[in-house]
Amino acid sequence: MLGALGEGAQIKPPFRCDYGQNIRLGARSFVNYNCTILDYAPVRIGEEVLIGPNVQIFAATHPLEAAPRRAMLEMSKPVRIHDGVWIGGGAILCPRMTIGENAVVAAGAVVTRDVAPNALVAGNPARLIRPL
Repeated sequence: MLGALGEGAQIKPPFRCDYGQNIRLGARSFVNYNCTILDYAPVRIGEEVLIGPNVQIFAATHPLEAAPRRAMLEMSKPVRIHDGVWIGGGAILCPRMTIGENAVVAAGAVVTRDVAPNALVAGNPARLIRPL
């Protein structure tokens, strides 16, 4: 179903996605219950990534302008999650996002900007809490 599934990677059901073929999940990564990935664009998840329950990862979006949005225009922007990242339960990752190596996204965070490597982010919108 996925574009790539690394050795030892696990996905707990239910798992929802649009296409699946645009998702690459690295070795020894773990996706917990009820994850949704809208993979209109590539979604790359590195090795040894932990994704909590009810996480939503969106590579799909719509225009801000009303006319094209009302015409049901969809756009896509890739999402990249580097090795060793932990994404807490209920977090939401918006399109065109990169999460740096070993970063932690707190439970319930809404990530609207890139996250630096070795950083802890939390809140809505997610902001830097401290370096790790």
